[in-house]
Amino acid sequence: MERELVLALAGLLAGVLAGFLGIGGGTVMVPVMVALGLSGVQAVGTSTLAIALISLVGSLQNWRMGFLNLSNVAMLGLPALATAYLGKELATALPEYALLGIFGLFLLLNIYLISLKKQVVRQAAQTEDQGTPLGAESLSREVSPLVTRLGIGGLAGFLAGLFGVGGGVVMVPLQILWLKEPIKVAVQTSLGAIVITGLWACLWHAQAGNVQWTTGLILGAAGAIGVQVSTRYLPRLPDRAVAKMFGTFLVLMAGYFFYKAWVSYQALTP
Repeated sequence: MERELVLALAGLLAGVLAGFLGIGGGTVMVPVMVALGLSGVQAVGTSTLAIALISLVGSLQNWRMGFLNLSNVAMLGLPALATAYLGKELATALPEYALLGIFGLFLLLNIYLISLKKQVVRQAAQTEDQGTPLGAESLSREVSPLVTRLGIGGLAGFLAGLFGVGGGVVMVPLQILWLKEPIKVAVQTSLGAIVITGLWACLWHAQAGNVQWTTGLILGAAGAIGVQVSTRYLPRLPDRAVAKMFGTFLVLMAGYFFYKAWVSYQALTP
């Protein structure tokens, strides 16, 4: 019972942070599952199930409200069919200590990506107020939007398979910068694409036996509630305070994963 309560709280927190910061909840759920005794690859695989459920709830709400472009979602999500498989293969092939250590580095990278995303969002908001398209000099002028969208989705799918994250922290800034999409459109499209990337990653991990279904369902159900809470209440809180708290959490979790990676490595040495 205590285990289920911890999972529910972790899923709730993941959903709240996903809705408030616009990022995937894997950075919360994977460390908790490892702490509860799951291996790194099991935590990653199970996280993909929870992420798919959380993003599905949010995307259904956007679709009912008419805020979801399904063709753009598909262009972001379809490459995950291949790239999520590649990520899963790498996650399965890596030694436990390597996967845990790389995930620790990824957590630290998320601090920079979140900062980048907030900077891009601020620039986009200023640009929209001035009525000028963002990134007029950007790469999107030279590269087809279709190719750009497929590339962004492919990267997100690979991260989903490798780390058990949704990939929104990558997709949102790149959509704004390279595709010149408005902030809300980028967030909504990214959330819809995460349904696909998370689902494909989950299917590939399930095929490899990496998904703990009960654990994933508990996390996903609690996370769906968290998304509802965050969209209604948390925007009233100061962004800077929440970002600092989450950044601190990422640093602590990265340290924990480095420790687990070292313990796993030491266990292999005579």
